[in-house]
Amino acid sequence: MSDIAVRPIRAEDVPQACAILNRIIEIGGTTAFEQPVSEDEFDAWYVNGADLICCHVALDAAGAVAGFQWLGRNDSLPEGCGDIASFTRREPVLRGAGRALFACTVAVARDRGLAEINATIRADNALGLAYYGKMGFRDHVVTPAVPLRDGRPVDRISKRFDLRG
Repeated sequence: MSDIAVRPIRAEDVPQACAILNRIIEIGGTTAFEQPVSEDEFDAWYVNGADLICCHVALDAAGAVAGFQWLGRNDSLPEGCGDIASFTRREPVLRGAGRALFACTVAVARDRGLAEINATIRADNALGLAYYGKMGFRDHVVTPAVPLRDGRPVDRISKRFDLRG
């Protein structure tokens, strides 16, 4: 079991968590986001969003945010299916943060009566595809050729995790 501390996100986590997201956006290729987000936008989506089910942070040994995972409602998904987004710090990496976050997310999802969790990942995001595969997600559907801001088409792969099994 993980020794990584995981807890619900708090307002004071927003600067660090937003910085992690913006660094991932800056690196490119691993998120659907292509433009940096402000702390106000981050707060509105991941801390106080109307579609929020839960959002947790993973903390390193010094108490700094090393990653976060959001679970929310998405009107394009069937009833009983939550949508997930996961982001972890690239430097320094905290090994096991994603697994620790997912354990908490699954517990909340089951508690809320969800049947499935959906993850939609860019086809060129090898890290994301590998992570969700390791967590037990299975391919569900591919949305072909979703254009990026520069017009380049990139497939989106939706994977599902069955909470009933």
